[in-house]
Amino acid sequence: MSNIILVYLEQREGFIKKGSFEAVSKAIEIAPLLGAEVNALVIGDSINNSDSLKKYGLNKVTFYKNSELQNYSSSAYAKIIADAVKSVNANYLIMSNTALGKDLAPLVSVALNAGLVVDAVSLEIENGDLTITRPIYAGKALESVSITTNIKVVSLRPNVFKAIENEVPEIEISTIEVTDPDLSNRVVELKKSEGKLDVAEADIIVSGGRGLKGPEHFGLIENLAKSLNAAVGASRAVVDAGWRPHREQVGQTGKTVTPTLYIACGISGAIQHLAGMSSSKYIVAINKDKDAPIFSVADYGIAGDLFEILPVLTEEIKKVKA
Repeated sequence: MSNIILVYLEQREGFIKKGSFEAVSKAIEIAPLLGAEVNALVIGDSINNSDSLKKYGLNKVTFYKNSELQNYSSSAYAKIIADAVKSVNANYLIMSNTALGKDLAPLVSVALNAGLVVDAVSLEIENGDLTITRPIYAGKALESVSITTNIKVVSLRPNVFKAIENEVPEIEISTIEVTDPDLSNRVVELKKSEGKLDVAEADIIVSGGRGLKGPEHFGLIENLAKSLNAAVGASRAVVDAGWRPHREQVGQTGKTVTPTLYIACGISGAIQHLAGMSSSKYIVAINKDKDAPIFSVADYGIAGDLFEILPVLTEEIKKVKA
């Protein structure tokens, strides 16, 4: 009997999130090497982009439906996923290491008595076994580990794995109506920042730090981000000072990001911040202190006054895009 890889598809307002398609693509890539087939499940009230499931190569999806599950419930979601793993005898459960995934993966692993590795940046098959690589020591080193339990739970760092289009002719979506879900813990209300990208999923991020000297100057960051269609990020010091909301915080106690381009403006580069963004593909640092630690990880650096540099950079980018 073949192995089963079960992928949890995270939805927000009925739309499957990008990180879930990255998890699907990686699962499909490693499945033949494990002699496995890939199934997926989604929990909620609706699936508004179901065509995308077929586009990324999924053949079989189970939709656990209940109107009260539109928003996240740790108690209900963990129980449903654990029961789904048992019902199909899945050997592997893969999900994205989003804020929701960070909360959910440990709960499911405990319910299944399964080994867990979070924030994986590489999955390799060696002698028929799964080897998982993840950052440790605030991103200063990588370790390769394996899970010895029968059921293995892995969460993948967003933006590290590519979501590869691999359309299949048809997809089987089975709907299971969930009755009396365990809603002892649940999200009651979501407040969405209209028009703002999530730093955890953005391909380009422009972040600001204490070098901006006050919240009133964050317009410089927002203007540059708008010109690049980028997300706005912030350092911990800025968030702690109340200049920016926590959802924008990049770092060890905020969000770990892996964009193609990360622009750090007025950020000195404390180890906690570097732990959250040092795996970005390209890093640009703008800081008046030429000895700031941020330059040690930057691919390109500008030592100068950001109040002079950012307006000029923004205008030049607008000209190029025009």
